[in-house]
Amino acid sequence: MSTAYPVRVDAHLDSHLSRWLWLVKWLLAIPHYVVLAFLWVAFVVLSLVAMVAIVITGRYPRSIFDFNVGVLRWSWRVGYYASSALGTDHYPPFTLEERADYPAHLEVDYPEHLSRGLALVKWWLLAIPHYLLVGLFVSGVAWTVDTGNDLPQTWSMGLIGLLVLIAAIALLFTGRYPQAIFDLVLGLNRWVLRVAAYAGLMTDVYPPFRLDQGGDDPARLATRSVAGEVATPGGGAPLPGTPAATGSAPPPPSHPWTAGRVVAAVIGSVLLAGAVFTGIGAGAAAVAQAARNDDGFLMSPTRTYTTDTYALVTDGAEMTTDTSGDWALREFLGDARVTATSGSTPVFVGIAATSDVEAYLDGASHAVISDPGANDRVTATGSGAVSAAPTTSDIWVAETTGTGTQEVVWPVESGDWTVVVMNADASAGVDTSLAVGATVPALDWMVPALLVTTGLLVVLAIPCYVLAFRPARG
Repeated sequence: MSTAYPVRVDAHLDSHLSRWLWLVKWLLAIPHYVVLAFLWVAFVVLSLVAMVAIVITGRYPRSIFDFNVGVLRWSWRVGYYASSALGTDHYPPFTLEERADYPAHLEVDYPEHLSRGLALVKWWLLAIPHYLLVGLFVSGVAWTVDTGNDLPQTWSMGLIGLLVLIAAIALLFTGRYPQAIFDLVLGLNRWVLRVAAYAGLMTDVYPPFRLDQGGDDPARLATRSVAGEVATPGGGAPLPGTPAATGSAPPPPSHPWTAGRVVAAVIGSVLLAGAVFTGIGAGAAAVAQAARNDDGFLMSPTRTYTTDTYALVTDGAEMTTDTSGDWALREFLGDARVTATSGSTPVFVGIAATSDVEAYLDGASHAVISDPGANDRVTATGSGAVSAAPTTSDIWVAETTGTGTQEVVWPVESGDWTVVVMNADASAGVDTSLAVGATVPALDWMVPALLVTTGLLVVLAIPCYVLAFRPARG
């Protein structure tokens, strides 16, 4: 039995579609994509605000509800025009409001009450089965092609994209959009938008695992059935209390979202999102500041490396500045420290320019540490022996030799630098535990600066929200 869902998605197919326009619709829609990027930032931020309001009051603030429904509606119109259906050649309007003259429509019944508990779990836990299906509809299967460099090319296409591509090709050669494909595409998009509204906390009614195909939403058909126009598909009854049950359209918002209010809401949301990121950054900087050791160094975990080669070296670390004095590196990194712990064999630790290290180890067997950290890789290269002991070379800007734990402290300078760890006598078989770190003096001012920035962004966001959500004048 089919029942009306409180999220209604409708569209009708243009009778005369251009054979060629779909090739450039993605380009023509770029202004909409730019606007939607900001609108979706506001959607996410305001959805979090709405979640707090629902948990406290059990109600979704009406102004935020109208705004978020408008963002979904705008996204649906652009998708229907440019990518998700290609069902019209009419350019989408720049508005959050419903437009009766546009062929794509989206409406969501305003809920008078929402579950406080569901607001905390439905958008991430309960919706997981739908997310898996929506992922197939939208992203589908990904293909990765190795292009011979470190950045393989990846493409993906979902079921909706594949069906729209088939319809576009048919339109190109026949001048007609296949009706069966249109009905299926609308059903898949309707499923995606129902899940989006549910995840956006706009309804507590769980999205049905049902593909309602065709341009007319079942809730719309149910409304017409109540008015005596057409029969409800499948004999289903509309949900109690919805416009589908009463036969009346939802009342228009008393305070419509004008361009000025939308801009104010977007600016306020961008500022609030920035405050969240700077606040997280302040917390991370405070944790890093507290993690410094007694000597004032922020150190990495110690890792043990064992190699049969003559040397263990890091990938070249290129640090460049365009100012004299290297003040930026000194401010953000300060002094660097490398510690190496070995057994009874004296160990040598040195820092030198990468070009000098390459000349010193030319042809010698050595191991290179790439991507230092939890997932580092050690790659052996070369086959010969080192020509001379490291202590006899004058290429090092900082060095130390001895048994037990040895450390090198070096004021960071611009350039391309490599750390080298060897046995002091240049013998093969390096077995050592390494850790690296820096003083990072910038942490001392980053924490208060980020906290002040966070507070300033919140203060600036408040008047924007006041302008966006101020009560309507009588």
